[in-house]
Amino acid sequence: MKKNILKGVVFVGIGASIYGMLATFVKMAYHDGYTTSEVTTSQFVLGLVGLLILNFIQTITSKQKLSSPSTKEVKMLMIAGTSLGCTSLFYYIAVQYINVSIAIVLLMQSVWFSVVVESFLSKKLPNARKVVSVIIVLVGTILATNLINMDIKLDWHGIFWGLMAAASYTLTMFTSNTLATHLPVLRKSIIMLSGGSIIVFAFLFFAQIGPLYSDGLKSVYLNFTESTQHIRSFDYSILWKYGLVLALFGTVIPPILFNIGFPNAGLGLGSIVSSLELPVSVTMAFVLLGEHVDMIQWLGIVLILFAIVLMNLPSKKELTIAEVS
Repeated sequence: MKKNILKGVVFVGIGASIYGMLATFVKMAYHDGYTTSEVTTSQFVLGLVGLLILNFIQTITSKQKLSSPSTKEVKMLMIAGTSLGCTSLFYYIAVQYINVSIAIVLLMQSVWFSVVVESFLSKKLPNARKVVSVIIVLVGTILATNLINMDIKLDWHGIFWGLMAAASYTLTMFTSNTLATHLPVLRKSIIMLSGGSIIVFAFLFFAQIGPLYSDGLKSVYLNFTESTQHIRSFDYSILWKYGLVLALFGTVIPPILFNIGFPNAGLGLGSIVSSLELPVSVTMAFVLLGEHVDMIQWLGIVLILFAIVLMNLPSKKELTIAEVS
């Protein structure tokens, strides 16, 4: 049993660490002149190809017949998968305007967003420990984004898109854990990724292909994002320069590791370990991008991590039930 828990912790920890590196590579792609639509499209296209190959290998090597989704489940998973596409899209837009270390903190607001959603769905108020955890997260966010330093100017576009990414990420987590849980991980992942691809391809047309042929669409896009990125033809070099890394780190490896790790580690312990994404992302931005991170920001990050641990620790009642069983 302990061996399985350790295995789960390792898999979740590696998955979270890999996912935490993603935004740094996105920022590096921006520095090389690539656009948001090129980054997201390359990630999802190569991610789909990778998952198709893995699904094919699993199908021909599996000794047992794998579960197949119903038509209704395919529709529901594709709809749910749109939140996956929105999360990547919103997060990468946010990274245009603010540092990676700030963007990841905003993404982690999904911690308390999920508490709100859970309370709404269950029609019950959160317990005292969750309320305290939410307050700690909010205090940690103020410190981690360095809002108390009046010399720091945060672009509101980045804050808006970062919070939108957190909201979308919250929806992704809920749907992933509730829809078609009987399906093999790879089959479920590729259906959800297909739904996310619809959002990404729509943005590609809206942001890069359409504006090349329509001044009106170009005006709408620039007013929508106020992006300074140059509108031009799609640069296919993104596919081999950054696309493979983005696909592996964003849409292939972490979901597989999470789906293997969480059942063994458990949702509570798995959630605690998955918060490694936050310090890894900030550290990568500090080392590779040279982003400045003050001590007060590290203090805020520690508070957020503490709140995640506090929120997911089992209660005395849960421990008693576990001992009895």
